[in-house]
Amino acid sequence: MRKMKNNSLTAWLLAARPHTLPASASPVIVASALAYYAQSFRCIPALICLVFALIAQIISNFANDYFDYKKGIDNEERLGPKRAVSEGWIKPKTMLSVTLALLFIDSLIGLSLVYYGGWQLIIVGAVVAVFALAYSGGPYPLSSHGWGDVCVIFFFGIIPVGFTYYVQVLEWTTAVTLCGIAVGLVVTNILVANNYRDRISDKNVGKKTSIVIFGEKFGRYFYLFNGVAAIICCQYFWCTENIYAAILPLLFLPIHFHTWKKMVRIFEGKKLIAILQESARNSLIFSLLLSIGLVIS
Repeated sequence: MRKMKNNSLTAWLLAARPHTLPASASPVIVASALAYYAQSFRCIPALICLVFALIAQIISNFANDYFDYKKGIDNEERLGPKRAVSEGWIKPKTMLSVTLALLFIDSLIGLSLVYYGGWQLIIVGAVVAVFALAYSGGPYPLSSHGWGDVCVIFFFGIIPVGFTYYVQVLEWTTAVTLCGIAVGLVVTNILVANNYRDRISDKNVGKKTSIVIFGEKFGRYFYLFNGVAAIICCQYFWCTENIYAAILPLLFLPIHFHTWKKMVRIFEGKKLIAILQESARNSLIFSLLLSIGLVIS
């Protein structure tokens, strides 16, 4: 592999981890489909939410790159893709400065949503900003104490689906909550795939992910459970006679099961990197299936 030039565009693109961005786009897509079904879709706030979510994801990835380097988590034992700071492609101080600058920019973007949803969105934005950094940094990094999965369900599922819908419709419904949980569960599998791959190196450096705490078998079936539970959440739409929103997500099941079987078969090693990438793809497929079901209902 050709030596990476320091501070190059390629280095920053790799640090942004573009393969994880479906995790941010998925909840906005589903929430906008819900708003369309409610005949209240609004393009501008939906686009603002999408930009805000994508930048927030990049901020989280940059912060993770920086803080995992500082804590010694990104070392030679780690099996995942190379990280920009630990490889020396980007200086730690530069990474931190860019992360904070993006946080400021994203906060300004988020403030524009106050026009559509009211002042309470300032509180939501502040919470999102804090958790984007607290996930990997601070005195109690959540990702290193078994809270990563819970954070993803809330901050890549319930909260973005709920408030993307809210700024368009100005209400919150049972369907919104269940869709938020469903999207959060599927997106969580990106993290589960990552932690399953790194379970040995994480344990060696003292990073306590849920898989390190509860073991490989838990991680294996947790991944399977998340996809199935997401589909179960969608069956709520039978109650509201949105039959396509209940049926189309069922097409996700064989895709999910195929990726799970592949993960179990590989079991360990660098080949598990492919499972993370497939999980990101799967989260987008699930969200599109649910969204199409909502729109054509």
